[in-house]
Amino acid sequence: MHLDELDLLFINYNIYWTYCILSVKTNTLQFEAEEGIVPTTEERGTERLSIVIENIVCECVSALCPPFHKTKNLKWRKKRSTAAVPEWKGSLPHAGNVKEPIEYFRCLLSRNIIEEMVFQSNLYAIQCDPTMPLNVTFEEMEQFLGICFHMSVHGLPHTRMFWSTKTRVDCVADTMSMKRWEAIKRFLHFANNDEQVPAGHPGYDKLFKVRPLLTALQESFNHIPMDEHLCVDEQIIPFKGKSQLKQYIPMKPKRWGYKIFVLCDGNGIAYNFDFYTGPIAAVEGFPDLGASGNIVLKLASIVPMYMSHRMFYDNWFCSVDLQVQLEKAGIHSVGTVRQNRLAGCTFTEDKVMKTYRRGTYEEKETTHDGTALTAVKWFDNRPVILLSTFAAATPTSTVKRWDKKKKEVITVTRPNIIQLYNESMGGVDLLDSLIALYRTKIRSKKWYHRIVFHMMDMTVVESWLLYRRDCKDVGPKGRCKYPGCKGIVRVKCTKCEVYLCLTSEKKCFVNFHS
Repeated sequence: MHLDELDLLFINYNIYWTYCILSVKTNTLQFEAEEGIVPTTEERGTERLSIVIENIVCECVSALCPPFHKTKNLKWRKKRSTAAVPEWKGSLPHAGNVKEPIEYFRCLLSRNIIEEMVFQSNLYAIQCDPTMPLNVTFEEMEQFLGICFHMSVHGLPHTRMFWSTKTRVDCVADTMSMKRWEAIKRFLHFANNDEQVPAGHPGYDKLFKVRPLLTALQESFNHIPMDEHLCVDEQIIPFKGKSQLKQYIPMKPKRWGYKIFVLCDGNGIAYNFDFYTGPIAAVEGFPDLGASGNIVLKLASIVPMYMSHRMFYDNWFCSVDLQVQLEKAGIHSVGTVRQNRLAGCTFTEDKVMKTYRRGTYEEKETTHDGTALTAVKWFDNRPVILLSTFAAATPTSTVKRWDKKKKEVITVTRPNIIQLYNESMGGVDLLDSLIALYRTKIRSKKWYHRIVFHMMDMTVVESWLLYRRDCKDVGPKGRCKYPGCKGIVRVKCTKCEVYLCLTSEKKCFVNFHS
């Protein structure tokens, strides 16, 4: 049966007024419940029916809205010309004076965050047993975190070995007793359990236990000045315990764990992250591109628009529609892409391309929704296809490869889009490797402790990377070469090629040349 616009308007009109009547009834029942009046079974049924009508109204409204149609077919042609690469319109602020490394950590994990941890931990201890309060202080919470970081560096099989007579670590055992440290760990909390929404109700959050910590750290990361090149990739927190959030990704080194999507730059500095908790909804103001496209738009929502940032991602995220939406926001992108996501684009088959010399590539272009797109297929050991809104195959470069048949090193042609992708895509992997060097491996029965310790490790690595970036901005430093002085300075004599102190208190530079 076909319904015209008048029929749909009439149906929506009746549903709307039914919803309004039931909404008034629902508000009345809510007022009576607050006054202590118990609703009848008939009234409860009316309240449930109002929720059903509300869902129907939402579906009708979404049905009347113009749907977003994904790209089905495009006309591709051989690349004719290479457009000018857009220049980045932003810049990183000058560092000035380099702060102490601990100051970078305190900027990310602020005093307010630790004070909230203290308050919620004390509250949780009272909720568990009012007769035995925890009474943890701000200083003790900092000492607890410091001990956790030291345990990650000075690895022992069990935490109690740090206080054991035979394996005692003085800097840990002298700072806090074992019973006190375990008590803080047991009652470590970040949210009030009384405020948690039950499962199945609107507003239920699977990460409620750690949501205040994640939100605070996310805000701190969002305020870090961004570099030109950004990348999006997934990160795994190793975990094999029982949790509904645990994921299995067979291609990762750590196959079991919590999955996070991270926005980084090429140096591993994270600017935004989002935990995977289920279906990923569309971002407000953008069409629904599916889970892989929606998460990129969500992470990129903090990127300044029309500043010509360049974003890189792999073939799980990349699609024509995603690159078009990013380009409309002034964000240029490059990504490896699957063949079935390039509607109407045909390249030479892999078997045929394998018979050509190594380094062969093909390049095609198209225009969709006013956005120029370039697709490049390159055959090295195996074929790979990349899609971009600003990069192309030219200018090409050469790389050295080992030929198994000839048993010698050969020169292989490499398109420019491949070089850009390889140089800028590894930010999240670099962050993962730095975290894994000294990962906090404290065992716990609470599923969210693994998330907490991972975020703390991530904050430490982030602080170190920011410190290194500022050091490079200010310039290199070295030890003073004047006899008897051991100062670390950044003043260097360009003629003698030595570092020398030159301050109001120390005049090693003058004394060295006199």
